[in-house]
Amino acid sequence: MDFVLSSLSEGLLWSIMGIGVYLTFRILDIADMTAEGAFPLGAAVVASQIQAGTNPWLATILAISAGMIAGMVSGLLHTKMKIPALLTGIVTLTGLYSINIKIMGSVPNLSIGDASTVFKQLMGLGLSNEQAVFFLSLFCLLIVCLLLTLLMKTQIGLVLRSTGDNIPMSEANGVNVDNMKIVGYMISNGLIALCGALFSQNDGFSDVTSGTGTIVVGLSAVIIAEVLIHELTIGWRLLSIGVGAVVYRLIILNIYEIPNLDQNLVRLFNAILLALVLFAPEVQKRLKVRGLKLGNK
Repeated sequence: MDFVLSSLSEGLLWSIMGIGVYLTFRILDIADMTAEGAFPLGAAVVASQIQAGTNPWLATILAISAGMIAGMVSGLLHTKMKIPALLTGIVTLTGLYSINIKIMGSVPNLSIGDASTVFKQLMGLGLSNEQAVFFLSLFCLLIVCLLLTLLMKTQIGLVLRSTGDNIPMSEANGVNVDNMKIVGYMISNGLIALCGALFSQNDGFSDVTSGTGTIVVGLSAVIIAEVLIHELTIGWRLLSIGVGAVVYRLIILNIYEIPNLDQNLVRLFNAILLALVLFAPEVQKRLKVRGLKLGNK
């Protein structure tokens, strides 16, 4: 039972990053590689702050703020310096590698040790570690979905969505698309940093290489959710990413269960899985297979 709960909890944690990836990938129509730098940034900030004696909840907020700053940097590079979106993310994540090491005290990894974390504080209420991770990750997912759904129904949210849909039309209506892109970058990477901060507290350490492959997880969660369930409103679509992340996690667990699996091939399997997931919508179209329909887009 604990194993199942742990798997669900990890899937729900990944879903927060999946939503961050969704904001740039689907809302802004940008492939943002900053995610692979923002994830370890959140982990580095929260681990270093907890080690310094900062309240873990405040440390988590600081991690989100750091991720938003990283997103702002990417947004400025893309909009003001006119660097292509893909190269922008690569530039930022490359710079963040050194910044993350400096944040952790010039070491590649930093242990939280026995210091208090948000999960340990919840365990003080009588919950097991698996239960604490599950309930907090579920709570964070629901709060993120609620806040983003409310945001997307405001004027700023509608303008943000129109920026990704049709830039010329948005500019013709007086929208500052550059500012909207920067806002999207900031929200996206703030959520990704939050995911990194929670994973760091769950694992008990931060590592400068922990962001490698995170964009694969985020994209897989988004695509799996879109393949499984069609025609959703924005709020339900965000929640469905949680389902996609859990499904992806379960698939990965089954890969690890392959007898005599060479651990050096795990990333190869991840890459193959992502390719299959990205190909799935085309397969659906060719075979005219319909997913579940729970509403209107």
